[in-house]
Amino acid sequence: MSNRDLVREHLTYLRVEKGLAKNSINSYKRDLEKLQAFANGKNINIKDLERSHLREWIANLSRQGLSPSSIARIAAAARGFYKFLLLDGHIKKHPAEDLQTPQKGSYLPNFMTEHQVEDLMNQPDIATETGLRDRAMMEILYAAGLRVSELVSLKVADIDFNTGIVTCFGKGSKQRRVPVGKSALQWLEKYLAHRRKQGQEVKDFLFVTTLEKPLTTEQFRERLRLYRENVGLDDVTPHTFRHSFATHLIQHGADTRSVQAMLGHSDISTTQIYTHITDAHLRKAYERFHPRARMANQTSDEKEE
Repeated sequence: MSNRDLVREHLTYLRVEKGLAKNSINSYKRDLEKLQAFANGKNINIKDLERSHLREWIANLSRQGLSPSSIARIAAAARGFYKFLLLDGHIKKHPAEDLQTPQKGSYLPNFMTEHQVEDLMNQPDIATETGLRDRAMMEILYAAGLRVSELVSLKVADIDFNTGIVTCFGKGSKQRRVPVGKSALQWLEKYLAHRRKQGQEVKDFLFVTTLEKPLTTEQFRERLRLYRENVGLDDVTPHTFRHSFATHLIQHGADTRSVQAMLGHSDISTTQIYTHITDAHLRKAYERFHPRARMANQTSDEKEE
């Protein structure tokens, strides 16, 4: 099908199946026309665009002067479009999942403090299989800096308990091996031991539902939403764990190249954003606690008064 036909099919779905209003349909149409124009310019069928193409598209939108909120809306329309194509069998892989867009007012990724990570980890009820699974998932997500898609795709065989190494497949099916600490391994062992005790055949997918079906990214996001609300961390997403993983490593002295390898970044400049976060964090701490800096800030405030 042509680019125009695929977009038209999606808009028909939104109108007939979802019952969206005419104004909403028109808004989706305008946003997807931007994606269609980009695909046409590349001479690529819109369903064949890959994540790298979409990142280039988002960068182009930013260079055109669109606001971060507008780009976020357009990207959301693209995610919905590709989800439709996936469900309808037009594509086998969702290229726009977790597609990053410029953040309004700040271009530094959001991360948790170590105390916030600990508070969030303590939320699941580990007396239940679901709670034990969720605790193990958050532990490995933070310990290895995984993407949520990598997390739910983990197989039991991907965990080497002897060496403490997790093998995962990231963007472009690139394999990487990431070391994890004792805490994450211990929670994984507790979770797997519980499953075996319940008579489950522990093989294939690592994290499953109570019906022993592979957990989806959407299901994990929903579980995390419940926990984050309990501790007032409304802006935490699965990707926040990845940002926190990288930021905390660099804060404690890890070199950027090592963090780059663990995150699976192909470009070192992508990893270097975490050094900027650390610099900003240190600057805030300095200005808050250094006596001369505090004195200067007080003098400045008095002058403004």
